[in-house]
Amino acid sequence: MLVRNSELESALTSVKELEERFNKRFGYPWVFLNEVPFTQEFKEQMSSVISGPVSFGLIPAEHWYQPDWIDEEKAAASRAQMVAENVVYGGSVSYRNMCRFNSGFFYRHPLVLRYKWYWRVEPNVHFHCDTDYDPFLFMEENDKVYGFTISLYEWPKTVATLWDAVKEFIIANPQYLAPNNSMNYLSHNGGADYNMCHFWSNFEIANMELWRGEAYSSFFEHLESKGGFYYERWGDAPVHSIGAGLFARKDQIHFFDDIGYQHDPFQHCPRDANVRRERNCTCNPFASFDYNAYSCLRKWEEVLRS
Repeated sequence: MLVRNSELESALTSVKELEERFNKRFGYPWVFLNEVPFTQEFKEQMSSVISGPVSFGLIPAEHWYQPDWIDEEKAAASRAQMVAENVVYGGSVSYRNMCRFNSGFFYRHPLVLRYKWYWRVEPNVHFHCDTDYDPFLFMEENDKVYGFTISLYEWPKTVATLWDAVKEFIIANPQYLAPNNSMNYLSHNGGADYNMCHFWSNFEIANMELWRGEAYSSFFEHLESKGGFYYERWGDAPVHSIGAGLFARKDQIHFFDDIGYQHDPFQHCPRDANVRRERNCTCNPFASFDYNAYSCLRKWEEVLRS
C-alpha cells in the first residue's frame, strides 16, 4: 500500500476489511510505502490489525520526485491548462509523482523485491465478499500474470500523446509483443489509435515479473524519456494496462468476478447470485459498474472470446 501518515484512518478501513475478508486465513505480509518516514503511531496502529508480517518503507527520492531534467516551465503550463479544463488532479504534482512511481518503481523497492506477487490496496476502499481461496496460487497455477475487477475509459486529455509513444516503441521493438495479446482491447483499429480502455489499477493482483521483465522495463524507460508523466498526466492505470495488454497473452489476464470491490465512485459486485451468497457478499449487483456505459468490461469479454 502506498499511503501517507495523514491517511491512517482510511488505510485502516481498507486493511481491516481485507484482513477480515481474506488475509486472516492466509497471513500474507503487508508492505507500506511512503515518501516520508512513517510515524510511530501509524506503524503501531497498522501493525495491531494485521495477522501476518508487516514492513514499512521509505521511497527513494529519485523514484518519487519530479526528475531534474523535466522542463518545469512546460510542465507548469500543462498543469495550468488542465486546471482550466477541470481535469481531475490536473494541477497536482504529487499525483503525477504517484502515477510515475506506480508505473515504474514500486516493484523495485527493496522491501518489494523479495516478492513475486502483489495485491495492490489503497486507503478507503472496500471488499464486499469473502475470498476463501488463494488468488496468488490461482494465478500461479493457471498461468495468469495480471488480475483486475474494474475496467473503464481514461480521460483523453491526460494521455494526449501516450499512444504515439506506445506506437513508437512497438515499431522499434516488435519482438516484445506477446502472441495473442490484447491489442484489440486497447484499440478499435488494430493499434492505429488508443480507445482509452484500461484496467483500474487501484485494484491489481499481479506477477511483478511482468513489470521487471525486459519488455516492460524497456517500455517504461521509453515512456519515462518522453516526460509525459509530468507534461501531461499519464496514469499508471493506462500504462500498466497497455503493458499487460501487449506483453502478456490475453488469456494471462484475469477478471476477478468473484471479488467484490469498491473504490468510490465505482464498485464491482460478483454477477453470480450463488457466489454472492456463498461468499457472504454485501454489495448490490445492480450498483455494479460492470456494464455501465463507461465500463470497458464488454469490450474485454469480446476480446477474450475472439
